[in-house]
Amino acid sequence: MPTMEVDGKKVSWEGRKMILQACLDNGVELPHYCYHQGLSIVASCRICLVEVENPDPKDPGKLVKIPKLMPACQTPAVDGMKVHSLSPKAAANQKAVLEFLLLNHPLDCPVCDQAGECYLQDYSFRYGRAQSRFEEDKAKKPKKDIGKHVLLYSDRCIMCTRCVRFTREISGTGELGVFGRGHKEEIDVFPGQSLDNPLSGNVIDICPVGALLDKDFLFTQRVWFLKKTPSISPFSSGGENIFIEHNQGRVYRIKPRFHKDINQWWISDDIRYGWNFIHNNRQKRISVRGSADCASWEYSLGRLEQMFRKAAAEKGAGSTVLLLSPFDSTEEMFLAAKWIRGIDSQARLILNPPKIEGRDQVFRNPATGAVTYIIRAEKAPNRRGAEKIIAHFGEPPAGRTDSLDELADRAKNGNISAALVLVDPIAHNDSRLGEVFADLENLVTLSTRPDGLVGRAALALPVCTWAEKSGVFENCEGRIQAFERAVAPLEETRSAGEVFWDLLSQAGTYNAAAVRRLMVQAGLAEYADVSIPQREKEVELMQFVEL
Repeated sequence: MPTMEVDGKKVSWEGRKMILQACLDNGVELPHYCYHQGLSIVASCRICLVEVENPDPKDPGKLVKIPKLMPACQTPAVDGMKVHSLSPKAAANQKAVLEFLLLNHPLDCPVCDQAGECYLQDYSFRYGRAQSRFEEDKAKKPKKDIGKHVLLYSDRCIMCTRCVRFTREISGTGELGVFGRGHKEEIDVFPGQSLDNPLSGNVIDICPVGALLDKDFLFTQRVWFLKKTPSISPFSSGGENIFIEHNQGRVYRIKPRFHKDINQWWISDDIRYGWNFIHNNRQKRISVRGSADCASWEYSLGRLEQMFRKAAAEKGAGSTVLLLSPFDSTEEMFLAAKWIRGIDSQARLILNPPKIEGRDQVFRNPATGAVTYIIRAEKAPNRRGAEKIIAHFGEPPAGRTDSLDELADRAKNGNISAALVLVDPIAHNDSRLGEVFADLENLVTLSTRPDGLVGRAALALPVCTWAEKSGVFENCEGRIQAFERAVAPLEETRSAGEVFWDLLSQAGTYNAAAVRRLMVQAGLAEYADVSIPQREKEVELMQFVEL
């Protein structure tokens, strides 16, 4: 494996890499603005310039110093080379670049949403000058509304062109461009266009300063109060890796989490902005038909058990139904199926068909033709997991519409005595299920929302969203991925897994990892080695606030 020395530290890499990327992979920091691993290299910001000594081709034991500073982002790493980023020459360049970038940059850090995660702040502290020599008035540029989700603060822009390259190379839509020359150069949308492609929110993530900001997150929370919890998107069958950023029990935003084989550095706007149902229009209390009083969980679970045992005894085996949701974790569906089969050995297990919108939307780099991102048409995170549970308990995975058609026929003929429905959070087929269960007396729902099918239920139990529980999803490619709880459950809500854990009289409290061990013992060996994503270090800053 080739090795080079960077400021006295050994850095190794595989394949062909630039100096900057090799350093970043090894945890060695080199300042950079325009460079992003997912975008083309332009070497325009010039802050990553370093001194380089290369091995002499004629005498490998001798190093030859390149007289000029070299851009680390664009210079290939060579075995045996030495790199100096802290030398007087390199340090002078860093100070000069930062001084230049800050000439017209407004001093509005106290009101800027990027404060706390801004490259200008960090690098000014580490590499910049303590004082500015600029005495003229700063140039002032207007704030621009350039798209559905994005605001552009032109006076903060440092012209790294990351956003321009993203719209050209990743989304392939090309709405953004560089207009003007010299000190009048600026980023803007082309006339008559707006930044409204399905991946537009990613330009906010890759902007190293506060030039591109999120309208939804604007002025809502300081980033140093936010905690990051690694999770999996519940809005798509692709299994995109995300961070849920939250504080004091409330989610404020969702950001992409790098995964080489799934979503790389990107997520769609549907994933980024689809989480508002966590805090809005939630079912917060247990609802019992015919009673205005709030029931306790102990009473409700007892009534649920009694209701299904009585229904199965009266109409015989096979008269009860469990409608599984592809939005629930595999652990929850396993416990639900195990519980109902313990009451009715022939209970029907049916999958609520996931929502499908057209076809997969494939984004490609116009220059190379390489696939850069896929927005899946199927809007459910765990259909594969649901089908696997149904097959495990003795029933083949039914068709997406045939199951509900069969269920409707059985309900019409009076062959259903009781139904337990795990309601989808988006509930795209509420009206269809309402028709199927219109005359069913023993209907129980586990739902996050109080509307739709829940209003018809004899017993409606409030359950958690994916952000309030842990478990695993299996994406459309069969990749099993775990997610962790980000925020505490809302008021009286419980996870569906906890409900069935208690109904099965399992010892201790519900734990997704413990359920996976039960699944492995039951023959689902693929859940034995599910890796749990590592939480980012949660920095507690209250000690500074108290000062």
